[in-house]
Parts: sequence; structure tokens; C-alpha cells
Amino acid sequence: MPTSALSYAKGSTTPELIEQTIGDYFDAMVAQHPQRDALVSRHQNQRLTYLQLQASANQLASALLKMGLVAGDRIGIWSHNNVEWVLMQLATAKAGLILVNINPAYRTSEAEYALNKVGCKALVAMPSFKTSDYLAMLRELAPELNSTAQGAPLAARRLPFLRHVVWIDVPGQGDEQPGMQRFSALLARGDANDPAVGKIQAGLKNTDPINIQFTSGTTGFPKGATLTHRNILNNGFFIGECMELGPQDRLCIPVPLYHCFGMVLGNLACLTHGSAIVYPNDGFDALSVLEAVQAERCTGLHGVPTMFIAELDHPRFEEFDLSSLRTGIMAGTACPIEVMKRVVERMHLAQITIAYGMTETSPVSCQSDTRTPLEKRVTTVGKVQPHLEIKIVDPNTGETVPRGQSGELCTKGYSVMHGYWGDAEKTAEAIDAEQWMHTGDLATMDDEGYVNIVGRIKDMVIRGGENIYPREIEEFLYRHEHIQDVQIVGVPDQKYGEELCAWIILKPGMELTEEQLRAFCKGQIAHYKVPRYIRFVEAFPMTVTGKIQKYLIRDAMKQQLGLSEAASA
Repeated sequence: MPTSALSYAKGSTTPELIEQTIGDYFDAMVAQHPQRDALVSRHQNQRLTYLQLQASANQLASALLKMGLVAGDRIGIWSHNNVEWVLMQLATAKAGLILVNINPAYRTSEAEYALNKVGCKALVAMPSFKTSDYLAMLRELAPELNSTAQGAPLAARRLPFLRHVVWIDVPGQGDEQPGMQRFSALLARGDANDPAVGKIQAGLKNTDPINIQFTSGTTGFPKGATLTHRNILNNGFFIGECMELGPQDRLCIPVPLYHCFGMVLGNLACLTHGSAIVYPNDGFDALSVLEAVQAERCTGLHGVPTMFIAELDHPRFEEFDLSSLRTGIMAGTACPIEVMKRVVERMHLAQITIAYGMTETSPVSCQSDTRTPLEKRVTTVGKVQPHLEIKIVDPNTGETVPRGQSGELCTKGYSVMHGYWGDAEKTAEAIDAEQWMHTGDLATMDDEGYVNIVGRIKDMVIRGGENIYPREIEEFLYRHEHIQDVQIVGVPDQKYGEELCAWIILKPGMELTEEQLRAFCKGQIAHYKVPRYIRFVEAFPMTVTGKIQKYLIRDAMKQQLGLSEAASA
């Protein structure tokens, strides 16, 4: 079979890869656009130009070094979106420290695991958010904080590596926290012109690890995907290229920074193109997004499908002028075709792109661009990114499948992670001997090289010997005018091995019965694809980044229906 008939593609080799560190590349961008807006944090009422952001980042890098941290040390950030997060991202890159992103949804045992797994020596945390009291959780993990003198290193039994806890304060407000120091006080101790920062920055290599992000695994403990300057700087740059970002652009980023979506597709895409970062709020709120886009004349908007749905369906949606919008990224989970069409038509996002990837690949390996035909933009995740290779293989044999046939998507190139921190065995399971990263996603590639994600290998439902891809059924059900969102999972069944279950969120004020839904399916999709179990729900279980946790839906249905995995044998 000729190579062109196989599901393999190699990205463009232009422009060339960036071989600088994040600090060096950022400093060069500051020199080009010193007085342009770099960062607008609306909920904090703060604005920084590129020059101001650089000065604050250098000052924080100096303060972290004066704290006693040395290149290669790990420092955690446990916070939603704010100015301090960006400063940490840049300062750690300049000081050679490894920034560890701690999921704001984590509770005590998860935070304990993450901090100890990678040996965090310091942690920066926001005090609280909604029902999460981060400082109280830290005191539960380390009661020794209460007797630790201000500025003295912590010695905690359950957190043996942690020496310093910093809380993100509003300067001059709030009570002092025993054993912890204020972020504003830490920053004040730094020197924006500290020669020690420049000396360390000059000695860094772009292949040095710079960031650890924990995968939200559905089984076992999360793994710490370790990424380098080269990994995420280049990925951020090429993502921005697909969006045609430039100094005139202003990108609204409501997605969380602790995840690659905010940190790379958001912050680094902007900072590599002289664009402005706009945070509408610390956490997602549809109204604040609409307000930010209008007030800041944003030209770009990121989000997962559920965010765009919330914005489109907000009762005040029509009040806002979104005509400044042009581009952005919808990613994080499967992008429903009908939602994509509404975003293009009603939010003026004619050049919105779709991105696909995973944390372990920095994250994006496929993306559409501003010139991708709408039909391809709403039905595929685009083509392979520059300087990367992708192939689709038979999960059983490892052989590359013909175009049009589904198999596991694999990625190779600069974006593949350094490895899982402290876990050579799991790294070897994910990255094969030829350096291909196995994603666990099922995909197809068409004759033009466009890739379509059809599901997860683990999500595929096998009913009576028929392979069923939940996404196909979800896309069909999205066509129903009363349905806002839908998720399909497989549940155990004595007769067929597995049966289909649909969880459905209706649009506000709409009604629908199981019988009406089945009538909608009749004659339109094969009988075995019509869900046996239908539940109308208010929400789906999901991660902070909007990824649907299908295994929790499956578990809930098994419990509700009294089913067991043994029944599917």
C-alpha cells in the first residue's frame, strides 16, 4: 500500500522551531512591544504592559532565589486565574525552577499526593475560592504551620519536602497567616535588576524541564507529565500561528491556567505574538466573559464546548456587542457540530479553530486554522501541527491503518513530554521505543490529512459484537432542538455485553420524554445505536477544565440499575 494511502502525516517544517528558553523569548518580545498591553485581569482591576510584566516577573524570580530555591527545585501553584499565576509562570522559567500546577479542585489527600510525588519545596496558594478553603486544607495537612515562625522553613510530617508556603493576598488586606508569607511581601523582597536572575537565565537550556502537570487519570493516581521550555514554548507559538495572532489581538481566557489550555493555548500563544491576555474572572462565569469581550474589545475567545453553550444560552446574551471577536479555540473535549455552528454565526467567531491534544504532548498536535473550510472545522480537529508527525495505528497490531479506518492516534516530535516525573515504567508504557506517544484516542484521517477523533479506546462500546462510537450518537442527538448537551456511555448487559445509556441536559424551559427521543432516532440511526437507557439530568460530572468524566456516569448508572461488570463477560 502506498504511503499516501496510510493514516500518516508530517507537519510543515516552517517556520523553524524556537530554540530559546521561555525567558529569553519573552524578553525579546518585550523589546519589540514594551508599551503594549500584556495582561488585563478584570476581577483584580490590574493592567500590565509588556515592560511592566517583565519587571514584575524579574522581581519575583529574584525573590524566589532569595528564598533559597535553586534551579531544578519544584514550586507549586494552587490557584485559579490571576496576575500572580502569570508572574509565577514567567519567573520560574527565568529562575530555572519547575512550576507544578496543582488542580484547584484538589482536596487534602490529592494535594498531599501531588506535593509529595514531585517533592515541592515551596507552594503558592490562593486563600480560598467558593467552597474551597486552600489555607485551611494546608493547615490540616501541616498543622506545624501554626508554630512555624514567620519566614522560618516549615518542617511538616505529612509534607516532608515543603519548606515555604506563600498565600496570594490583596496587599494591605486580610489577617496574617501563621507560618505563611504574603505574596506581596515576597515580591517586595525581590529586585527587578538582580544580576543573579540574568546569570541563571543565561545558563538554562531549552530542553530543561520547566513545568509539571498532573493528568486527570480515571484510574490509579495522577501522573506528573513533565514538560520543557522547548515543549510548551513552541506549542504556544504554533497555536498562535494557527489563529493568526498578532500585537493587535486581545485574547479572552476563561479556561483555567493550571491546565495546558489556559497556560499554553492561552498565555504562551499570546506572549509569543505580542498579544494581550484578558482574564474575565478567576473562575468561569458566562456573564463575566460576555462583559470582558465587550469592554476589552477582545478579538479572540477560548473555551470548552460547555463554556460556549453557557455563553450562548445566557439570558442576557443579546445585550452584548461581540462584533470584535474573530478567532479563538474550542477544545478540551469533543466539539459538537451544532454548537460550533452557533458560535460561528452568533458570536462572530468566523475564524475560530479546533485544537486537539493531551497534556503529554504540550498539548496540541492537531489544529484547524483560520482558512480551514467551515465544514472541516466543524467535523474534524484539523491537520497535524508543524514539526510533528502523527499516525493512526491498529491498537492490537501497532500497524498503521489505511486512511478512513479508525485506530489509535500517535504523536511524535518536539511536543512529546520529557516523561512522567519519577515514573519510568509509566513513561515507557506511553512512549514507545521509536518515541511515539500513544494517546489512547480513536481517530480517523481522511485523504486530505484531516483528523477526526471518534472516541477513547476505553469509551468504545461493544454491543453484541458491534463497535459503537459514542461520539457518533452524541452528534446525532445534538440535532434535536430541545437538547442542550448529551453524553453517551456503555453500561454492562447480560445479553449483549454492553448497552447504551444517554445522559441528556435539556435547553432551559424545554421538555422531552424518553418515548419522544426514541421516536426521533427511529429510522435515522441503526436500532442498536438507539440508547436503551435515557436519563434527563441537570449537569454532568466533569473536571475543572470541562472534560466530562464518563466513568462517573457509568458508575452512577451501574449503581442505579444494579448492574455489575461481571454481567458483561
